[in-house]
Formats: sequence, C-alpha cells, structure tokens
Amino acid sequence: MAPPVHDDPMRLLLAPFRAIYRGLVWLANSPPTLILSYLILIVTCSVLYHFFEDESYGDALWWAVVTASTVGYGDISPETVQGRFMAALLISVMVLIVVPLITAHFASKLIVDHDAFQHDEQEELKNNLRQVRRLLEELAARQGITAEDSAAPPAEPSGR
Repeated sequence: MAPPVHDDPMRLLLAPFRAIYRGLVWLANSPPTLILSYLILIVTCSVLYHFFEDESYGDALWWAVVTASTVGYGDISPETVQGRFMAALLISVMVLIVVPLITAHFASKLIVDHDAFQHDEQEELKNNLRQVRRLLEELAARQGITAEDSAAPPAEPSGR
C-alpha cells in the first residue's frame, strides 16, 4: 500500500486566506448581504461598546455609526483598552474592507459595457467573416486575381 498523500503545506497555509477572499467576493457581489453585514457590525460594536464603556445603548449606537463612518466627532470616545481596541478594529474593517467593497460594487456597475458583444454574437460575426472571406476567394479565383500578402482565412474552431 502506498503511503498517504499529504497536501502541500503552502496550500494548507493559504486555505484560510482563500476562504476569506471567497467570502469577500460573495459580499461584494451581494449588496443586500453587504448592507446586512454592515448593520450587524454596527449593532455588535455598539452592544460591546455599551458594556465596555458603560454608556447608554443610544450613545453606544451613535458612537458605532460615527466611528464606522470615520467622522469621529469626538463627543464620545472610548476610555478602556477593550473599547479602544474595538474602535481600532471597527475603523480598520470599515476602511479596509466594507467601504472598498461598496465602492467596487458601484464602480463595476458603472463600468459595465452594455454595447459589448455577447459570446453568441461574437461567434456569429466570426462565422459571417469566414463566409465573406470564402466568397471573396471564390470570386477572386473566378476573376484570376491573387493577393500574395493576404492573410490566410481563420481556421474553424476545433471542438466547439
């Protein structure tokens, strides 16, 4: 019996990052999920802030929204280590993940080229060009015309 095959250590090391990447792509392509994630993040941080800093729920919610938006009015700020760590984490997540995902989603919607040919349209155009080239070559052959510098006709696709 052959010894068991072990996965490549680099592949195992990168597996969590691949999973995070797939999750981010999923979030970026689903605006309702992205908004829900944002709301869950705000509510979770505000509840934790309420307990860490002994603030009212309203003030904690206000702090979470202001901190997440990176406006930072300064009217409420964390004084405990846990509160400051959570503020740093909230700002980092918003600036490095949530805002770029929202921006990327909207940018991709603006950049989409609605005039681009679809695959079936491209295939039809290629087939039409092949037919035109064949007809031109037949006409040229009847007329005795040769063009030495002309390109060879495109090959038919194999296996499609």
